[in-house]
Amino acid sequence: MQNYADVLKDFVERHATGLTVAAVAGIGILGLRRWMAGGVCRSKARLDGKTVLITGANTGIGKETAMDMAQRGARVIMACRDIPKAYSAADEIRQKTGNNNILVKRLDLASLKSVRDLTKYVQENEKRLDILINNAGIMMCPKWVTEDGFEMQFGVNHLGHFLLTNSLLDMLKKSAPSRVVVVASVAHVTGCIHFDDINLDKNYDNLVSYRQSKLANILFARELAARLQGTGVTVYSLHPGFIRTELVRHLFPHWAWWKRMISSVLMMIVKSPWEGAQTSIYCAVEESLTNETGLYYSDCARKKPAAEALDDAAAKRLWDLSTSMVGLA
Repeated sequence: MQNYADVLKDFVERHATGLTVAAVAGIGILGLRRWMAGGVCRSKARLDGKTVLITGANTGIGKETAMDMAQRGARVIMACRDIPKAYSAADEIRQKTGNNNILVKRLDLASLKSVRDLTKYVQENEKRLDILINNAGIMMCPKWVTEDGFEMQFGVNHLGHFLLTNSLLDMLKKSAPSRVVVVASVAHVTGCIHFDDINLDKNYDNLVSYRQSKLANILFARELAARLQGTGVTVYSLHPGFIRTELVRHLFPHWAWWKRMISSVLMMIVKSPWEGAQTSIYCAVEESLTNETGLYYSDCARKKPAAEALDDAAAKRLWDLSTSMVGLA
């Protein structure tokens, strides 16, 4: 035993610097991981008797948000494109929460017809809609177009949700106090709305497109809140954080091997889907937000967005353009 102790002591003395660096690095990584985790929604609000519709609820933060809403007693409508995966997620939610009031409906945000089909069903079959969470999205895909000919990221991330929300406004007003939650991104900070080339046909760049769509999310939420003043419907936009989800699936195949390796390491310290869902949940249920609307949040706290996201003239212009593109009266 003494020999082992001597060997260990000798090892530590000879590698003191390396061990110190390793210890400091380990503590630093743990600290960074904790910081990346962000805030947690502490609200104990119940949602019994209320209905929540969540887009993209079959995976990632959408699924975690649906799980939380179900645990609070809500009727949860999971609006998803991948129906088999949605049914599987719904079964898991029922099993874990004991809430069987979970409904799966098909929604392809890249199809305005699909959006209209869903809203028609909700209007004809649901008695109320208390919370609408626009969660689904696509990130940095190639130059694809939607069924209606729109650039894919702008079409899915903004236009699909624009039509969905506007089509369900009467139900939201009837169910007031109610809420609309728009999942945006900090990527909006370097975004720009290309009004003269909204589909980026002249020079497509997948990152430029993503940033545009996320800025559009916040401008939409801001203008929607202004138009809903006095109705009892409040609106919130948010940045969920950097999360381990399928959203980045379009990036990996096009990256060099060293980028994929670095990204794999970074994925170990970014938010889990549960952590990433916390601000969505916070905006959906936090009681202290009842009298707030049109604001932007991150890590379960109010944050100031980029100046471009506070441009009321741009928000109105985007609203008018979006109305024309999706064919609203």
